[in-house]
Amino acid sequence: MSNRLTLVVGARPNFMKAAPLMEAIAERQRFTARLVHTGQHFDANMSQVFFEQLGLPQPDVHLNIQGGSPAEQIGRMILELEKEFQNQRPQMVVVFGDVNSTLAAAVVANKLNLPLAHVEAGLRSFDRSMPEEHNRIVTDMLADVLFTPSPDGDENLLREGVAAERIFRVGNIMVDSLKRFQPTAEALAAWETFGLPRGQYGLITLHRPANVDDVEILRGLVDALVQIQRDVPLLFPVHPRTREKLRTQQLLAPLEQAGVLVAEPIGYLEFLSLMTQARFVLTDSGGIQEETTMLGVPCLTVRENTERPVTISQGTNRLVGNRPEGILEGYRHLQAAPTPPLHPELWDGQTALRIEEILADRLLK
Repeated sequence: MSNRLTLVVGARPNFMKAAPLMEAIAERQRFTARLVHTGQHFDANMSQVFFEQLGLPQPDVHLNIQGGSPAEQIGRMILELEKEFQNQRPQMVVVFGDVNSTLAAAVVANKLNLPLAHVEAGLRSFDRSMPEEHNRIVTDMLADVLFTPSPDGDENLLREGVAAERIFRVGNIMVDSLKRFQPTAEALAAWETFGLPRGQYGLITLHRPANVDDVEILRGLVDALVQIQRDVPLLFPVHPRTREKLRTQQLLAPLEQAGVLVAEPIGYLEFLSLMTQARFVLTDSGGIQEETTMLGVPCLTVRENTERPVTISQGTNRLVGNRPEGILEGYRHLQAAPTPPLHPELWDGQTALRIEEILADRLLK
């Protein structure tokens, strides 16, 4: 067995986290890295474009596990990842974040007695209705090495009984990608492509089942967006899942009639470009809460809780829930002068290098 790591990705957030680590591994040449893509996000706008823009090498293997219920998807991933790990026997499996692919890879690594590292460990929303919360908790309990982005991650893991010597606070690896690509993204001036006034538009993303699967909640979200659109132009790149829900409930037309720019999913660089000059972002995404904090852009998070509390205490994030009144109150709050964000400790663009150093220290001695 050589000094080989297997990195498992499957969904859009994973790609931004894996890219800096792949680059750090290639730069230092102490490990070889095998990249496995489960296929969890298979739409070209949600997957292939990110590989191209982030400079990620094409996956060594693509499992093409698409669709199905979450349980079915995870089950199929487990079966295919078991074959992959048995054939390759990596020195360590590395997983990212909290998607279904992360959980599946963690379970297989554990069953095959392969060491497991979890990048972005320790995050907790304390909301067991979130599928991602289950994935985070199980992955952390199975991981041998846990890389946390912020002090709350350390505290959560210690409280849950994880040994301190397994926990390493390394910072936020998403920031590595953001810092590297921000100048390129700003130069794209993507807001001009959509005819939006620089610094005077809102950017929307919604995809969580709790927000888009319930018809009444989804209708309320649309109503809130229509009201905000009267005051400021909105751009809404729509996740495929969300588009289908809007279409079947006849809610796309009200958005478009109000003037909301309803677009297809947008590549990482274009989306980052749009974020840099947005008046605000309204989202239910975890990563965007972090990116807006780094950019100093106000973020309204359409949730009752967040696994990233540092984005509230030190950043630009505000929880507004998923009811129209909360969203509109949060939007009105934006009119006040925002508090400048403090960049959390170690969110400096060097996280991937710290991770590679720790892996080398543990595996190559």
